[in-house]
Amino acid sequence: MGSMGWPEILLIALVVILLFGARKLPEIGRGLGEGIRSFRNAMKGDQSGQGKNGGGSAGGDGQ
Repeated sequence: MGSMGWPEILLIALVVILLFGARKLPEIGRGLGEGIRSFRNAMKGDQSGQGKNGGGSAGGDGQ
């Protein structure tokens, strides 16, 4: 199997947009970014990033 090229990446992006819708994508990206950030902080053992946004996303966004 070869590596993924631009046509494959575009096809995957199109499927994601069709499944989740354009309005939901920013929320998904934001959640993914917060998850990656918290994972990196946990791997480093650094807990200083929690106070920045109120302790992470476990409390929800109030909706």
